[in-house]
Amino acid sequence: MTRERGKMFTGIVEEQGKIREIRHGEKSSVITVEAHRVLEDARIGDSICTNGVCLTVTEKGDDFYRADVMAETMRRSNLGQLKVSDRVNLERAMAMGDRFGGHIVSGHIDGTGVIDGLVKEDNAVWVTVKAPAEILRFIVEKGSVAIDGISLTVAYVDDSCFKVSVIPHTGEETGLLSKKVGDTVNLENDVIGKYVERLMSFSGEKETSSGVTMEMLSENGFL
Repeated sequence: MTRERGKMFTGIVEEQGKIREIRHGEKSSVITVEAHRVLEDARIGDSICTNGVCLTVTEKGDDFYRADVMAETMRRSNLGQLKVSDRVNLERAMAMGDRFGGHIVSGHIDGTGVIDGLVKEDNAVWVTVKAPAEILRFIVEKGSVAIDGISLTVAYVDDSCFKVSVIPHTGEETGLLSKKVGDTVNLENDVIGKYVERLMSFSGEKETSSGVTMEMLSENGFL
């Protein structure tokens, strides 16, 4: 029996794939990714999170899959900067009954950031990411963020950047620590913060029909 899969991810990278081919269109592209583990039960039409971006498998073989990358994705992500032989983080959509190891990741990234610092501290490395205000507004200390599809805990945030501390295992499994200062990374904010802001935009300080108020959100740790 095949386990049912939805289109939700957890930010726990299963393997690093390798870009085998890129076919560029006017504003879009078709990429071919060499992979193994994520193809074990993959079918045409399944979703694979590729560097944090949810892509649909349009063709597959024993050791590769092919996916269309639309113009909007090219504008919003770092997929347009990929070159043949580049490594990408891969994760299959979560299966019903799987252990939930990271946080809710949709594969719909909010934009990109830039690596601004890599500083080793004992067995970990502090990674500083510069990001625009529209992304930083949803980032909170000790909250979650997905960087190139990796579920990470925010350890510091201010009005220009945020920092995460990366252990050796995460660095080895995802390639994050092979990044250099100036490299672009895909960012997806925790979806809970985005939903909270959307709900509050309808009500301001007033109670909505669902009972959501600023006071209630504060009492439950959302503000």
